[in-house]
Amino acid sequence: MKFVAATSALLLVSGVVGFAPMPTVRHSTQLASWNQGEGGMDMSGNAWKPDSEKMGSTDTGDYFPEGYESDVSYQDGMMGSQAGGGGGRDGPALPGMENLGEDAVMMGGIEQASDIPAGMEFVPSSVPDGEYTMQVAGSSSGGSLDIEVKPVCMTFEDFFAAFSADSHPSLSVSPSTGRMDRRGGETSPLTITCDPKGQAGTFTGDLVINLPEDNSKICYKVTANVF
Repeated sequence: MKFVAATSALLLVSGVVGFAPMPTVRHSTQLASWNQGEGGMDMSGNAWKPDSEKMGSTDTGDYFPEGYESDVSYQDGMMGSQAGGGGGRDGPALPGMENLGEDAVMMGGIEQASDIPAGMEFVPSSVPDGEYTMQVAGSSSGGSLDIEVKPVCMTFEDFFAAFSADSHPSLSVSPSTGRMDRRGGETSPLTITCDPKGQAGTFTGDLVINLPEDNSKICYKVTANVF
């Protein structure tokens, strides 16, 4: 009887224990602290500094020796290279160029062409830039007409002048080569000559002035009335 009672009590306790909650076991986690000397890694900070922080200031104050007197004014150099003479801006930027103006004399420089290049053609434009008429006595040695050609280019240009191939052979021009001034500058004088060699009549021709560097030309219609 006692054995039965003891067995029943044991079963009862076991059932209760079976339904009892299990205790929670907490495992503490400790982060490893990596300090210098442990594990070969140093996370405590970095002692490196750039050279700019190691060096002190390199600025030094401006000073002059005792008794120093400067002969340079604070205004010197304000006008730059254009300050010539009295400080105005009318002077040249380069010394020695004072005579570079309307009365300047050009010495040396690029050589001017003296002959008409071989193969150059003198083809008149459909509309001439001007017309000239001259009167010549057939019994004379010929006649001439002086004209002034205004410059049309932005820079100095070599010119080559001649009559077109279909012009009357009695007509010619001189000089046949030269250098034309810039636009607005001096005109280029040319002389048109008619040598009829005893013939009479109306002789016509087209004077062509080639400006090859400017890729342009000036054309004049010339009429010689030989009597």
